Order: sequence, then structure tokens, then C-alpha cells
Amino acid sequence: MAFPLEGFVLLYLLAYLPNVIVTRLVTTTPHPGLGRPLTGLETLPASLIINMVLTWGFIWLSGWHRDASKIALGRWRVPFPTRHTFLSGIGTALILFTVPLSFTIPDVSIPFIQLIMRGDILIIAPLVDLMFGRRVRWWSWTALAMVLAALVITLSDRGGLKLPPIAILTVVLYTIGYFLRLYVMTRISKSGDPASVRRYFVEEKIIALPLSVAILAAISASGIGGQSGELAWGFIAVWRDPVLAELFWIGVTLTVISVLAIIILLDPRENAYCVPLERAASLVAGVGGSVLLAWFWGGRMPRNAELAGAGILIGAIVLLSLAPRLSARKDLRA
Repeated sequence: MAFPLEGFVLLYLLAYLPNVIVTRLVTTTPHPGLGRPLTGLETLPASLIINMVLTWGFIWLSGWHRDASKIALGRWRVPFPTRHTFLSGIGTALILFTVPLSFTIPDVSIPFIQLIMRGDILIIAPLVDLMFGRRVRWWSWTALAMVLAALVITLSDRGGLKLPPIAILTVVLYTIGYFLRLYVMTRISKSGDPASVRRYFVEEKIIALPLSVAILAAISASGIGGQSGELAWGFIAVWRDPVLAELFWIGVTLTVISVLAIIILLDPRENAYCVPLERAASLVAGVGGSVLLAWFWGGRMPRNAELAGAGILIGAIVLLSLAPRLSARKDLRA
């Protein structure tokens, strides 16, 4: 019997929890040498570089590279993306540095920014399905409505968006990145073929990971404003700093999350099914991480509306897990 999709979702949630917790602790606990918490721009370079090295190691050791398209470099044949996976790699690069950055924005709670970012994707998912003529079943529409309801509850509780400019930019870049990914996924890889999943993952990541690091390096080298100085610390000084142990853990969890996410999103069912399932799990991890931070590290407990939203999201996950099975049994009896 094949490992169920819900099992991958559970593993995804369990990998996301420590990522949220460690990222938040690193960016809220005063650094001994700097006298203040590290910023997201100071932690991003090392965590992304570690993620890149570990992902490439996984690609080689797992043998997934054998399924990728290749080009000849002398006597070697190396994985290389098609034009479609190259485009998806650009989208993923946008996602890679906006997600951890969203955990570090001052005065913006993790559950709130996660709901905003995920809400946009939930609107995009069925639109992409309709663009490609894919059927969207009733349970997918229902789960979509449930997750959007959680978003509305949280937004209403906070009196609207009222986001700082860095948060708005983060949401916009994340949404663009996810649209590119879903478009390419639906066009070339949502077939149910395991080899297609492996090929997509390899071709996308060999572009996305170095590109995300290169973008950050270019900002750092530009010398514009204080942000470039933060990035310079993150590229140079961090490798001699004890905080590297925490950043290594962030990189490890990012690697695990990326593998599990691609398995979930490339399931052959419609995007309006897979995306709410994956997004709801990440949102629950964000809320759960905030609760654990409040219990054990003195963090701020999520607002009641955020907890209510998390409850709705759990309901959406249960619906997406049970409804297709119950429908299949009903069809067999008919």
C-alpha cells in the first residue's frame, strides 16, 4: 500500500514546527555580540546556503538526479532545467527568501502574516485549475472556503491589513512566486508519475537555490542602506558565530519541508485540493509554533481569532482527508 498523502502532510507539519520556533527565537533573542536580535536579512544567507548544500546532497545521494533533464559539460552530463522548470525555479527563489523573512517582521505575528500569504495562494489555486480545464470537486471548494474564512476572521480581528511596507513586499513577491510554481506544476508535472516528481524537484531546485542566494548577495554588494550591511554580516561574519548551529537547524528543516511540499503539491489531484491541504498544514504549524513559543519561551500567545482560525484549518485538513475516501466508497456501492 502506498504511503498516504495525509502522512506526508503530517510529516510536513512536524518539520515545519521546529523551523518556525528556531527562526523566531533567533530573530527575537538578543545576540551576545550585537546586543540585539538578529534580523531576517542577517539569518537568511546562511540558512539558504545550508539549505542549498543539503538539498544538492539529497539530490545526489537519493539518486533523484537520474530523472532530471541533462546537458553535456565535457565528459560529464549534469542536471539542467527545461524552460518551464527554469521559470518555476525563479518563482521558488522568490518563495525561499520571503517565507523565512515573514517570520522575522517586527510587530507582525507569525499566524497573521502566514494567513495573509496563504490566503492569496488559495485564491490562485482554483484559478490555475480552471486555466487548464481541471475539475475542482466540491470538497476542494469547501476546504478553500474554510481556509478563506479563517483568513477573514483573523483580518477582522486585527482591524484590516495594516501591514508595514516590508510585509506588503513579502506578500507580493511570495504570491508571484507561487503563481509561477503552480502554473508550471500543472502544465508539466501533475501526472501522478513519481519520476515526474523527482525530475521537477531536481530541475527546479538547481535554479531556485543558487538564484535566491545570488539575489541576496547582489543586495549585499550594492552597499545601499543598512539592509546591505545586515546581509554582509549574514554572508561573512555568521560563519564564525555560535548562532550558526541554530541556522544549520533552520537549513535542515527547510530541506525536509521542500521535499515533502513537492510531493504534496504534485499529487495528481487538482490544485484546489493539494494547495489547501499543504497551506493549512503550514498555517497550523505557524500557530502551533507560536503557542509553543508562548508556553516554553515566554512569547506572545496567539490571539483568540488566530486560534479559531487554526481550528477551522484543522477542520479543512480533516475534510480533505475524509471526503474523497467516503465519496469513493459511495461510488463502489452504487
